Amino acid sequence: MTSKIYNANAKDYLLIQSLLESANLPLDGVNEHLRNFILLKKGDMLIGTVGLEVYGDKALLRSLAVTKGFRGSGYGRQLHQAIIAKCRAQQICEIYLLTETAEDFFAKLGFEKISRDSADVKVKESIEFRSACPETATCMRLKL
Repeated sequence: MTSKIYNANAKDYLLIQSLLESANLPLDGVNEHLRNFILLKKGDMLIGTVGLEVYGDKALLRSLAVTKGFRGSGYGRQLHQAIIAKCRAQQICEIYLLTETAEDFFAKLGFEKISRDSADVKVKESIEFRSACPETATCMRLKL
């Protein structure tokens, strides 16, 4: 069975919530930005998810998570490629993220480490920047 990428809808929230909780990722703001989440599924099984919070031509990449038994199999890269395509379609020119555990993974995908103060003003106003992720999280940026 091959994997497929889907745009998330309201029915997918509980699936996303369960995966993010198992990956110890914050849920704050997910429901408000659900229209910018994508899912990777094999049949009815959720393999992974990733989302965006869009602020004009800038975005915050958030909640990239792969189900435990499928990690290390290229699904994270597949989700990354899909979200980059979504960004390009929406004419987003910079993507920011905060991470506590995946700096090396995102660096391999072209993200560069920056100071939190260097992030776009609107992105810094997001829940993720203000409260969901600790100050110790690494801030990264990818220019498209």
